[in-house]
Amino acid sequence: MLEQGLKDQIRSLFGTLKSDFVFRAEVSPSHPSHNELVDLLEEVASCSDNTKCEILPGDDLKFTVVKNGIPSSFVFRAVPNGHEFSSLLLAVLNLDGLGKNLPDALIEQRIQNLKGEIHLKSYISLTCTNCPDVVQALNVMAILNPAIKHEIVDGGIHQSEVEKLNIQAVPSVYLNDELLHVGRSNLGELLSKIEEAVGSVQESSSAVVDYDVVIAGGGPAGVSAAIYSARKGLKVAVVADRMGGQVTETVGIENLISVPQTTGNVLAANLKEHLLAYPVDVLENRKITEVVVENGEKLVKTSLGETLKTPALIIATGASWRKLNVPGESQYIGSGVAFCAHCDGPFYKGKKVAVVGGGNSGLEAAIDLSAIATDVTLLEFADELKGDEVLQEKLKTIANVKIITAAQTLSVEGDGTKVTGLTFKHRGSGEIESLGVDGIFVQIGLKANSDIVKGLVPLSPTGEIEVDAHCRTNIPGVYAAGDVSVVPFKQIVIAMGEGSKAALSAFEDKLKDKLR
Repeated sequence: MLEQGLKDQIRSLFGTLKSDFVFRAEVSPSHPSHNELVDLLEEVASCSDNTKCEILPGDDLKFTVVKNGIPSSFVFRAVPNGHEFSSLLLAVLNLDGLGKNLPDALIEQRIQNLKGEIHLKSYISLTCTNCPDVVQALNVMAILNPAIKHEIVDGGIHQSEVEKLNIQAVPSVYLNDELLHVGRSNLGELLSKIEEAVGSVQESSSAVVDYDVVIAGGGPAGVSAAIYSARKGLKVAVVADRMGGQVTETVGIENLISVPQTTGNVLAANLKEHLLAYPVDVLENRKITEVVVENGEKLVKTSLGETLKTPALIIATGASWRKLNVPGESQYIGSGVAFCAHCDGPFYKGKKVAVVGGGNSGLEAAIDLSAIATDVTLLEFADELKGDEVLQEKLKTIANVKIITAAQTLSVEGDGTKVTGLTFKHRGSGEIESLGVDGIFVQIGLKANSDIVKGLVPLSPTGEIEVDAHCRTNIPGVYAAGDVSVVPFKQIVIAMGEGSKAALSAFEDKLKDKLR
């Protein structure tokens, strides 16, 4: 099942294991996935003297990882192939205290201070690129807090559960049998939601830490700025909700010069690996809540109560998906309203869907969905499509795709549990039309994440931070780089260049004593 090259990689990963592990499976001999699960676990276990496999008879299909005779607090009700294979490997590493996804001490304390017994259940798909982040985050919580139990459920194997709960998007996370979250997420966001639901005894940190440079954002621009600053011998901190930023939402990347093809998740991992080669404090899984300038010093306050003090601040917070902001949209996110065609498209096999947005992302989504859904309707607000000509020509050759331009989406319709349609207006005639669909994929572009400096530095009419050719704002010692700035063409390679430019500008200003 596993190629020799992959086995060699597993041997290398497991080569530093200090504890003994057993993959303990309970699976019915008649289960359709019995052999697939057993073969997978036995092959992974064969890659290290510290890992073994134990197969027991059961009524269904599940397994856990036992460390030094003690079962872990997470259970896989799945065969972790596909994108979830990394979740299996990380589960072992994390149990042994290894893995670059483990949180810092402050986040760990928050996890340990959650109140009560907590039962988490995540419904996933092996084709979903967003699911592993959620699975791995919840597994980390279960490892760090024994009161947390986590079940990973493959919706493809347990279809009756999915249908009973009316799940139409993954990952779907349940807390004590109540829906907690749907869609992509990370440890910080999930932890905040769990804290809000169950409570915590943790007190906010009031620590104040001094840095030479603080970078807000962990995407290509932020990481580039941090590496360039660290190479100048400066004390650097990166504050990020999640490392990789918007890159993690990109499936295929083919225009990063010198790298013919990669994926968003791989690039995000590579960015973090490169960053960790330098003495940079990576403060992940928190948000910046406020930026204050006092006597030339920039005080950066986080959602954990920390205050970072620095003379030089580089804003590289990127951008995020825009929403329609129409009635019904928020209500049906995860129940028919989606933002990732690659992840949630398989749920609409044989169904009717709409794609809102005529840029490249919308055209690509419509093309992908045309191979899954019976009918795809693409709605564009403008009078003509905005995506690349090659994509427009491709779309015109697909028989089950209908294109409607000059269409203003008015509302998302549903029956209380799922999407049933969409209402839009023909902008030319004013005619109102209802479109019966099972799913709506919103692809209308990005919004600059500049709220943390709103009122502090000038913003463009579209909310982007105004900068000069050196990434300087109008405040000495405050810089902006990447998609959050007014620099045109939102591309990864451009963001990387702008991040390095901002760092070099900050260093130059430090030498010339111009940071205050």
